[in-house]
Amino acid sequence: MDTTYLENNHIVLLGKVTSDKRFSHEIYGEKFYVFDLSVPRLSGNDDIIPVTISERLIPNDNIEINSKIVVEGQFRSYNSYVDGKNKLVLTVFAKDIKFLEDQESEVEAKKDFVSNEVTLIGYICKKPVYRQTPFGREIADILLAVNRAYSKSDYIPCIAWGRTARFCENMEVGTEVKIIGRVQSRQYEKKYEDGTIENKVAYEVSVGSLEVVNQDGEEKKEETTATEENQEAI
Repeated sequence: MDTTYLENNHIVLLGKVTSDKRFSHEIYGEKFYVFDLSVPRLSGNDDIIPVTISERLIPNDNIEINSKIVVEGQFRSYNSYVDGKNKLVLTVFAKDIKFLEDQESEVEAKKDFVSNEVTLIGYICKKPVYRQTPFGREIADILLAVNRAYSKSDYIPCIAWGRTARFCENMEVGTEVKIIGRVQSRQYEKKYEDGTIENKVAYEVSVGSLEVVNQDGEEKKEETTATEENQEAI
């Protein structure tokens, strides 16, 4: 597996396939597909996360629903133009995939992998937005630019909690940080001017720990895992 750029953008998911693969795009004759992966939270709820995969990684050209797998790769973004509007689309880009054939292999995989963990090293590219929920929880919305090969970047929305959120409130654009967290899916309703309502799904990284990277390349941990403060994201 090519490990280039995996140091600043690396994700591991352990979950169950919940959809058939759908054609996504083709590059230089190589076809890519998307399928949905259900990844459990500690709370018992599941996150449904889209995974993009090359045909080269699909055995017998098929990924069966209910298959339990481990996916390793990157959390990526790209722009999609729909109805004349620019939309940020997020997906897990698979670099490697492992099928768990039986319960024993699943148990062993859980020993080796966290079921949902992403590590990102990038730059704050938009002033963080600090706010409080109606229940008084402190959160901060962060947009992180993560460099990718071929002079590209992924723009990843992240959400910090509690003390970490307060710390992020004063972060300057251009600050380099290292984030370790989990990808979560969130359903919401979008209301239009004509009164219609559309159910949508957003994807973001729930921040478990955040470190500021000094100019010398060293990492200075300003905030650690938020424990009870981010239980909403678990």
